[in-house]
Amino acid sequence: MLTTARDAGDEAAFEEAFRCHYPTVYRVLLRLTGSPDEAEDLAQEVFLRLLQRPLERGSGANLGGWLYRVASNLGFNALRARRRGRSRLLRWARLEPAITTPLPDPALDVERDVAATTVRAALADLRERDRTALVLRYSGVSYAEIAAALGVQVNSVGTILVRAERALRERYLAQNPDAGEEQVGERARRLPER
Repeated sequence: MLTTARDAGDEAAFEEAFRCHYPTVYRVLLRLTGSPDEAEDLAQEVFLRLLQRPLERGSGANLGGWLYRVASNLGFNALRARRRGRSRLLRWARLEPAITTPLPDPALDVERDVAATTVRAALADLRERDRTALVLRYSGVSYAEIAAALGVQVNSVGTILVRAERALRERYLAQNPDAGEEQVGERARRLPER
C-alpha cells in the first residue's frame, strides 16, 4: 500500500490503495453530500491528497482510517460551503424577488429531498466526532477503521455510535416535533443517500 514517500512513485501501490478504498471513500462522500457528481470529485481529491502526502511507514497510521478521515473532512467542508452559498443566494433572492427558478414537481422527489435535508440538518448539529462516526459506519466502514479515523480505541466505537444515534434522534425530533417514532427510527437509522 501507498505508505511512504518512496512508494509515492509506485503506481502499483497507489492503484492497490485506490482499488481497495475508493468504493468506501465514495460511499462516505455520497452519504454526506447526496450528490454523485460531488462525491466523485471529492473522492478524487482524497486520493490526490494521498499522492501528494503519503503516510510515513511505521507511523502507526491506518491508511483506510486516514482516507476516511480526509473524506469526511472534505465532505463536511463541501456541506459548509454549500450552506454558505445557499445563504448568500437567499439574501440575494430577497433583494431580487422577481427572479425565480422553477422547482421539480414530482411529489416523491420533493418528499425524498425534504427527508434527506431534514436528516442532514440534524446530522450537521451533531459534534464532529459523532457525525463522522455515523457517516463512516453507515457507509460500511469497519469499527477498526472508524477507530483509526477518530483516533479512539476500537472497543469504544460501539459506545460512540450508540450515543451518536441517540443524539441524532434527539436533534431530528427537536427539528421535527410532529415526526412519529416510526418515522424517526426509519430516517435516523438510514442516513440519506440520493
